[in-house]
Amino acid sequence: MARHALRLGMVGGGEGAFIGAVHRMAAALDGDWRLVAGAFSTDEGRSARTGEALGLDPRRVYASIEAMIAQEHALPAGERMDALAIVTPNHLHAPMAIAALDAGFHVFCEKPMAMSVAEAQAIAEAAGRSGCRFALAFTYSGYPLVEEARVRIARGDLGAIRLVQVEYLQGWLSLPIDGEGNKQAEWRTDPARAGPGGCLGDIGTHAFQLAEHVSGLRVEAVSADLATHVPGRRLDDDVGALLRFAGGARGLLKASQVAAGEENGLRLRIHGERGGIEWAQMEPNTLILRWLDRPAEVLRAGGPGLDARTMHLLRTPSGHPEGYVEAFANLYRAFAAAIRGGGDRWFPGVADGLRTMRFVEAAIANAASDRKWTRIDPGVKE
Repeated sequence: MARHALRLGMVGGGEGAFIGAVHRMAAALDGDWRLVAGAFSTDEGRSARTGEALGLDPRRVYASIEAMIAQEHALPAGERMDALAIVTPNHLHAPMAIAALDAGFHVFCEKPMAMSVAEAQAIAEAAGRSGCRFALAFTYSGYPLVEEARVRIARGDLGAIRLVQVEYLQGWLSLPIDGEGNKQAEWRTDPARAGPGGCLGDIGTHAFQLAEHVSGLRVEAVSADLATHVPGRRLDDDVGALLRFAGGARGLLKASQVAAGEENGLRLRIHGERGGIEWAQMEPNTLILRWLDRPAEVLRAGGPGLDARTMHLLRTPSGHPEGYVEAFANLYRAFAAAIRGGGDRWFPGVADGLRTMRFVEAAIANAASDRKWTRIDPGVKE
């Protein structure tokens, strides 16, 4: 029997937006998804123009999320959208995700999961009572060589893990462009739309999720310093944190959006008792292994020596670069397989969202206090 593409709706991501277009490319890459509906903007004209540019039936380009959920739900099961992609500013994540889940739609949401742990927990509860799948766009965990690093650490190649260092450096907010009409900067530095963490919530959550996911360890406590370097900015634009992991490993997390000249400098280094790994997002097809008792090794995407789970995430032979969109597509592919009921591929979801929101709240609390360490609430088993 032929496999039909799952039907995707989208809220946000209208003309001029960056991340909505990335979601659409990633979802379409493997033929698992077909965009059928959208409420792309609160500006009805902008939403309509986006739908027209994407070739959608104008009857399925909606003026609001409420109209989309109601009218899609009223369609026959074989026509309505299967899942909703939420690519809006953070303050809309929780109400939109909960409404979609309660209506029986799966959800693929931008990160961070919500504005607070309480909102994230409400989403988790909605996913639980609906039985629907919930995915989060922690894109970097979809890179093949990130999976290779995770697999090698999990099987004990490095021995007991001692050190975890992750940094995410950008420079695009070095100047006060948030006060000069840059829409991406405006909402990301607005507490009402971004939440209590600026750089911390935007890219610090990526760094934290990657560190826990690849190391296989959970952070128990954080000692954080949050800074705002640009005068008049209302949220942090620079973050440093010490991390204490369960089992005794120690970590460093650095995230900044005012590191002038940096592009998208996400870098992860993890060391165990016998060796270490190093991966950088701007050179994603290379994984460096450093050993205590032998020369370093360089693994390449598609090259020899990779685990079968890594090879599953690759689409091209060695020497053909794969990058950001392909990593994103790996998450959409795993999400589709889970919805169809036949997949066991991991993708970031509720547990990752709750963990990162608890990290954000603990880091903010610690930075605002005189305490050396603040414990991260482990929550219930997710």
